[in-house]
Amino acid sequence: MNELSLKNRILLVFNSATGQPGRFGTVMRRYGYEFDIRRPGEGDVLPDDLGGYHLVVVFGGPMSANDDHLDNVQAIMDWLPKVVDSEAMYLGICLGAQMMARHLGAPVTPHPDGMTEIGYYPVQATEAGRDLFPSEMMVYHWHSEGFGVPEGAELLATGPTFPHQAFHIEERLWGIQFHPEVDDEAHERWLSNSADKTDRPNGQGPDLQRAGRAKYDAAFGAWFEKFAAKVLVKDRAPVNFGLGD
Repeated sequence: MNELSLKNRILLVFNSATGQPGRFGTVMRRYGYEFDIRRPGEGDVLPDDLGGYHLVVVFGGPMSANDDHLDNVQAIMDWLPKVVDSEAMYLGICLGAQMMARHLGAPVTPHPDGMTEIGYYPVQATEAGRDLFPSEMMVYHWHSEGFGVPEGAELLATGPTFPHQAFHIEERLWGIQFHPEVDDEAHERWLSNSADKTDRPNGQGPDLQRAGRAKYDAAFGAWFEKFAAKVLVKDRAPVNFGLGD
């Protein structure tokens, strides 16, 4: 086992004051990882030295990756070069994927017809993503912008509304447009806080989202566990079989 795989710390960067690790935390704690949580929008400083981290995760948020006037966006965009220059893995989720794509020179833009993805929508594996994604699965989204594919990256998953759903560069930098971390508690919190935003073009209302969760979330969660084991953990064996987050 190499030195990187022995590192027990994961840096979790949230773009909101209330974000939680959710399903991501549940899965990764089973492998013995500990979390260092930072919220730059709340004044937390992002570390310059990433040598002690196995993985860096930047989560989603309600703002745009282009909102440089916001403290959290400016702080993360200024910091991403240090992540790229480090040996730590990176996973960007929704806004976190858009920020990395933007840092690597790809555009982050709204859908040309004003469409959103808020709720459960299908994604399909590309040829390059067949080992990580099924031919089609339903995943949970909440976004109105999408990322371009950075130069040197492989597109791993696509979709009918936003064609760029997942990318990676080599085996270290990963971005996904959807939200595998959202568990039941987070889903209800999002609906409670932002139900008025679900009526945007192509968005799904709370009742339709809850029905989608009941139908699709078990398979989506099972996919993330396999993805985490194959991509984020690799050869590390589970050490904690507890089910709590």
